[in-house]
Amino acid sequence: MYDDILVPTDGSYGANAALEHGIEIASQWDATLHALYVVDTRLARSGPLLETLRDEGRQAVRDVEVAGTQAGLTVVTEIAEGNPHEEILSYVSEHGIDMVIMGTHGRTGLDRVVMGSVAERVVRRSPVPVLTVRGEE
Repeated sequence: MYDDILVPTDGSYGANAALEHGIEIASQWDATLHALYVVDTRLARSGPLLETLRDEGRQAVRDVEVAGTQAGLTVVTEIAEGNPHEEILSYVSEHGIDMVIMGTHGRTGLDRVVMGSVAERVVRRSPVPVLTVRGEE
């Protein structure tokens, strides 16, 4: 049923909580675990901030790779650049993903209006099931 599971990551506590579920489900289905970090180019298009975001991305997908490999899974990693929810949905389509498991920050009120919700946008537009995991900080 699930051959390819995507865990988008930003290295946050919520993403790490989602990773635990991703590893568990991928192990049960003998699925390939995909890790995707999206460098949000709305925040930086060049310069030191962009390089910092890329560095964070490399570390975030490396952490997923290590955890998944230790669990005996096949892990595929990628770093994309663009608008996070759009890149996640593109990855789903381009790689035949069967399920997305992602963390949510649980923002409410003005914070949610200003920041938006990547998880919410993915849930609303995804052609495959999306499991959201709320990470408590």
